[in-house]
Amino acid sequence: MNAGEKQISVALGIVFILNSLALFLFPAVGHLLGLSQGQFGMWCAIAIHDTSSVVGAASKYGEEALQVATTVKLARALWIIPVALGTAFLFKSNQNKIQLPYFIGLFILAMLANTFLPVVQFIAPYMVMIAKSGLTLTLFLIGSGLSFKVVRVVGFKPFLQGLILWIAISCASLWVIMSFV
Repeated sequence: MNAGEKQISVALGIVFILNSLALFLFPAVGHLLGLSQGQFGMWCAIAIHDTSSVVGAASKYGEEALQVATTVKLARALWIIPVALGTAFLFKSNQNKIQLPYFIGLFILAMLANTFLPVVQFIAPYMVMIAKSGLTLTLFLIGSGLSFKVVRVVGFKPFLQGLILWIAISCASLWVIMSFV
């Protein structure tokens, strides 16, 4: 998609801000609307982007909400593979060969190793701890590149677009869940 460093930094900053808001707003809205544990867990998993924010919001609501949210969010995460492949084909140029993101192969390898190699299940908690630390460091480094100057250069429209899409997805998924689940 050829996004520049500033655009990526602003996009990640917007997602981070909206995920932070969801941690506080979603449980309050869920209680206000009287959502069941299952409904709330499903809503979190669908409408909140970041897995840690999904877990945080759902855990505030209850154990069943947390179980549902985690299961649905992980199932949703599996869609990364076909979406990434589809995006690679969609945005390929005539001059370049399609380059599959290396993380797809590593993701599949990690799933298979965790399923079939008992030693991986022993070291998995340590790997998760290292991964979380790495993610925190990455987000910090990205955030350190995000400033009001960068936001001014990129403009207010990306934030407004992100906010509108977040509200639309949150409301639409909430309506579907309240109507059919």
